[in-house]
Amino acid sequence: MDVSRMCGERAGKVWNYLMERGPSSERKLRRKTKLEEREFFGAIGWLAREDKIAKERNIYMIGRTNLTWEIGSRAGKVWKALSIWGELSEDELSNLLDMEKREVLSALGWLAREDKVEFVNNRWRLKEIIE
Repeated sequence: MDVSRMCGERAGKVWNYLMERGPSSERKLRRKTKLEEREFFGAIGWLAREDKIAKERNIYMIGRTNLTWEIGSRAGKVWKALSIWGELSEDELSNLLDMEKREVLSALGWLAREDKVEFVNNRWRLKEIIE
């Protein structure tokens, strides 16, 4: 399964839970959706790119996003690093960019929503654009 489809499906799980149950903490959302760290934060980045999720303290809710600056600016840094280095693991991105792993993961989710990244052999790289 390609990374865009995978992130989109996991974002759907988070969105559906929030629509049905209302605002929820990160801990509860992760437990109820049964998403691992990579999956959860990728989904948050995806939903932020779609302007569908907001966060107040540790509570996520459906609504216009207030995460654009936070996640979108990090996505730009991740994109730039991948354009320079080619392929990097999540840990390498985290160390290189001095970001927490969850920040890298949400940035990758944002880029996945834009269909700009792929995940091959546990490494991230930019998708080749075929015109």
